[in-house]
Amino acid sequence: MIVDAWMQHGTVRFLQHEMLDSLWRWIGRKPSDEEVPVDVTVAAMDSGGVDVGLISAWYGPEGDLVSNDEVAGFVAVAPDRLVGVASVDLRKPMEAVRELRRCVNELGFKALRVVPWLWERPPTDRLFYPLYAECVELGIPFCTQVGHTGPLRPSEVGRPIPYIDQVALDFPELVIVGGHIGYPWTEEMVAVCRKHPNVYIDTSAYTVERYPPELVRYMKQRGHKVMFGTNFPMITAERALRGLDDLGLEDGQREAFLAGNAQKVFSL
Repeated sequence: MIVDAWMQHGTVRFLQHEMLDSLWRWIGRKPSDEEVPVDVTVAAMDSGGVDVGLISAWYGPEGDLVSNDEVAGFVAVAPDRLVGVASVDLRKPMEAVRELRRCVNELGFKALRVVPWLWERPPTDRLFYPLYAECVELGIPFCTQVGHTGPLRPSEVGRPIPYIDQVALDFPELVIVGGHIGYPWTEEMVAVCRKHPNVYIDTSAYTVERYPPELVRYMKQRGHKVMFGTNFPMITAERALRGLDDLGLEDGQREAFLAGNAQKVFSL
């Protein structure tokens, strides 16, 4: 089984946003100017052998780019393959908490994702803290990006130390998933992951051939907390997993990476 921990089924307003221009330039493609059918995303999962994909909403200072209700609609098309991940508007803390409750209790979403660079606020900003408390109460993980920012936004807020480390100290019960491996601070991210039992890493936005050596060394340890992700549609699962056999992972390490850790964290 393979679980993709970080995907998007993007709307046109998300895919064509100017902040993503750098990503489309790097991969040599242009975003669609028409809404993409959910079947296209599922077909890409099939091509890469992905059984379940977690697709997230996107909210930023200008509003929603992919709304929670849109994500719920996508999931409804392929409920056996797609799982919803909520996002919220940080500027209105109580409305954000209520919306998160709705997403989990009514829409069946399995996590919250807020991308700090989109808000240009670090994860230790006070506006995040009511959401951390609610994630603990709801029993869901908080997902975020660590590492530099490929889109045209500042990268400082993606540093694992001090930000993720401090949040994990303040909320030891909170399960945190740091997506995009933390590069160029991957060693920091691995250190934070080792230090805190509820901190995990996902490999979204990186192909196997680009995994830093310190991440691969950690994945070869017993009980590693790394899970697979693509950042689809920027990278497909087929491309992201190319060369996995060359890493030399043992069966248990490989299973934890491809599915086991995500099944545990997202209660799949």
